[in-house]
Amino acid sequence: MSRPTALPSDLEIASSAILRPMADVAADLGVAPEHVEPYGRDVAKIDLAAAAEEPRGKYVVVSAITPTPLGEGKTTVVVGLTQALRRLGSNAVATLRQPSMGPTFGIKGGAAGGGYSQVVPMERLNLHLTGDFHAITAAHNLLAAAVDNHLHFGNELGLDLRNITWRRVMDVNDRSLRNIVVGLGARADGLVRETGFDITAASEVMVLMTLATSYQDMRARLGRIVVGYTVEGKPVSAEDLGVAGAMAVILRDALKPNLLQTLEGGPALIHCGPFGNIATGTSSVVADQVALSHADLVVTEAGFGADMGAERFFNVKCRLGGLTPDAAVVVATVRALKAHSGTYDIRPGRALPEGLFEENPDEVRAGLANLRKHVEIIQSFGVTPVVAINAFPQDHDSEHAVIAELAAELGVRCAVTRHVAEGGAGGEDLAREVLAAVEEPTRFTTTYALEDSLAEKIEAVATRIYGADGVDYTPAAAKSLQTYEDAGFGELPVVIAKTHLSISSDPALLGAPTGWRLPVREVRASVGAGYVYAIAGEMRTMPGLSRHPNAERIELAADGTISGLS
Repeated sequence: MSRPTALPSDLEIASSAILRPMADVAADLGVAPEHVEPYGRDVAKIDLAAAAEEPRGKYVVVSAITPTPLGEGKTTVVVGLTQALRRLGSNAVATLRQPSMGPTFGIKGGAAGGGYSQVVPMERLNLHLTGDFHAITAAHNLLAAAVDNHLHFGNELGLDLRNITWRRVMDVNDRSLRNIVVGLGARADGLVRETGFDITAASEVMVLMTLATSYQDMRARLGRIVVGYTVEGKPVSAEDLGVAGAMAVILRDALKPNLLQTLEGGPALIHCGPFGNIATGTSSVVADQVALSHADLVVTEAGFGADMGAERFFNVKCRLGGLTPDAAVVVATVRALKAHSGTYDIRPGRALPEGLFEENPDEVRAGLANLRKHVEIIQSFGVTPVVAINAFPQDHDSEHAVIAELAAELGVRCAVTRHVAEGGAGGEDLAREVLAAVEEPTRFTTTYALEDSLAEKIEAVATRIYGADGVDYTPAAAKSLQTYEDAGFGELPVVIAKTHLSISSDPALLGAPTGWRLPVREVRASVGAGYVYAIAGEMRTMPGLSRHPNAERIELAADGTISGLS
């Protein structure tokens, strides 16, 4: 089959776009002018009052199979699908996370979509945008400063120095800050203790903003943040330290979703950006509420595969936000399915093996167990799945046919989408399948009841979603679970932080592994955000930079033009 010529770079495509006035984009969405707050010429904030109407739109989440380290294009599918739906006459809107500058300057690059399915302006989206990340960083670090200030002035609350859980954050990858000592110097410089930095996308405040439904809810959640424990095991909160109100003031404007547009001029709400491996990995509830109040169809994204992003989307975001999904798209690529055949070694920062580009339907077929499992995960929630074959130029029709055959066997809709190369026109087949899927009845359910114990919830996710035989806890993790139950956190939902490169907790296990147990080494409570999370394996909350990160290629010209963003 013939191959298309290479596309211009994402930045070249985005820079050549002619943007519509934001007032017109907001009007297309149906948001009244009094609820639109311009941030320059090409971005706007949407007031929370725009979410006051009852939801009327259909709600679609885009998930995926277990990805390669390069990702399989969920964001591009969200944008391309939204553009295609609008071409077919639907008032559709995309709701997406804001990219963290850590990956933007690191190895992954930006997250505005790709090719002719992007959110623009691409530069602003990937760099600062309206300052929400900085506000979250400031609010988080204000609480950290309050902790150390409290210790300096006598520690009236009796915080155990060995059990202070609140660290500092910044939105840059910096491995040297993972573990630090503060308070060095004179007595007036504070109490000497060990602590560290996480990246802002891993902050509990970030997830809290994602799940908050109003100013009042945000303020209450901030007050419930636990910064540490006393020697007796009593939790100490931001409310106890008296700074939750000040944090809420810093975050007032950050709670308002950001309105941008796709390359084809349709509305896109961009808000919050929690990481998908250690947090919820979704955009905000309030952005979805605004969208659902005005649009016919809302397309959003959940980080990584269905085992992680979709599970948390359903069990945490939809449950806490009172949202009901109507369909789920499962993105599959030929290269990822070939990777699950076990033939190739794919690593971040390295060129893809040449063999991935050779026509080999049998290798695709060998990886189908992974796609089958992710479809089954979506179906376990009572939600209708649609398989989206995200086509790359190097794919072959025979390889797409193998994926379509499995979808037919499973009785689910399937379409090839070429939105990266062709924009909305390339996603129309997928859009038709999604329009049909959202009309099917949804019997939405969750994996566990909130009344279940924390251990029962973790086991339910491990066994029913991942396919594990059970869960093994370290003594420290088991002790933490009991501590949280005793503290009254037992009715919170759970998140399991694990590798995104396998349905299991071992990145080396491909396909749909069985005969393994989930090893939980640590359990933490994000009480303000509203969940307890278990950590399986070595998960980094502060990434490091590669030897030659993207930051080395980004430059500013004399006329203010940005180059090097990817």
